Amino acid sequence: MQFGPHLVLALIEGAVLSAVLALMASGLSLVFGVMRVVNVAHGEFFMLGAVTAWFVAAGTGGGPAIAFAAALVVAPLAVGTLAALADGLVLKRIAYDPERTIVATIGLLYILQQATLMTFGPAARPVEPPFNRRIALPWIGQTDEGWGLIWPWGLSVTTYKLFVIAAAVVVLVLLRRGLGRTRAGLLMRATQIDRETALAFGIPVGRVYALTFGLGAGLAALAGVLVVPLQQAHYLMGGDALLLSFITVIIGGLGSLGGTLAAAVLIGMSEGIISVFFSPTLAKIAATLLVAFVLVFRPQGLSGGPPR
Repeated sequence: MQFGPHLVLALIEGAVLSAVLALMASGLSLVFGVMRVVNVAHGEFFMLGAVTAWFVAAGTGGGPAIAFAAALVVAPLAVGTLAALADGLVLKRIAYDPERTIVATIGLLYILQQATLMTFGPAARPVEPPFNRRIALPWIGQTDEGWGLIWPWGLSVTTYKLFVIAAAVVVLVLLRRGLGRTRAGLLMRATQIDRETALAFGIPVGRVYALTFGLGAGLAALAGVLVVPLQQAHYLMGGDALLLSFITVIIGGLGSLGGTLAAAVLIGMSEGIISVFFSPTLAKIAATLLVAFVLVFRPQGLSGGPPR
């Protein structure tokens, strides 16, 4: 295969990774931005979304499309509700103290991981995609009659991967609109700016925190549902997702949703290109080095203001 087809393949894989990573990292960034909580258990909510998707799909009849649609609705709602309960039972009781919330979410990470292992076992669970038709892609190249479109030339993309990209874009647009134009989004932004003033004006900060934590976990679970037809669900899959999410949030700027989305595209595309042309291991090394450069030369992230 020539360089051009390789590049197209890398860009498609990078776009899929960017879409999933943007959903994951947006949830993590939202929780930190509003609550000032570093949620170390965020990767396990991603894992729970994938495992719940398998459980719902396996128990739903009517074909892969109906089963996946049910998982797409049930998993984010179930995981988001669980996260909201965890906020009230754990984080609220320690008054959202930064150091103690890190320890608490580490404990939550191991509880969720081991509970999943004991309930579903260590085996990886596949979920059949609702549709998986392959679409051949044309390419501009040299033919017997000169330069022109070559079709088909051996490279294709599945309709499900295109769906993942489109679904992530729609959800992220709705998220930004919701934060900017709804009452819930206004309360979140008011709480983020000044918690004490929000309390003085009668804003139910406790409910806002529960909603925020549940929404962040729901976004991670949605990412897990979207990725499970491409990557089988298992109880250890949250580790890599958490690492990439932290890298994205750090590069984008802590608490900045726009910066997080830009960083997700940057990391996803670079990892897709490096993985196709070199190796996945080198892609992760490059992402880690990128974080180091950002922390040294621009510690506030891509969209953060100048350091004070």
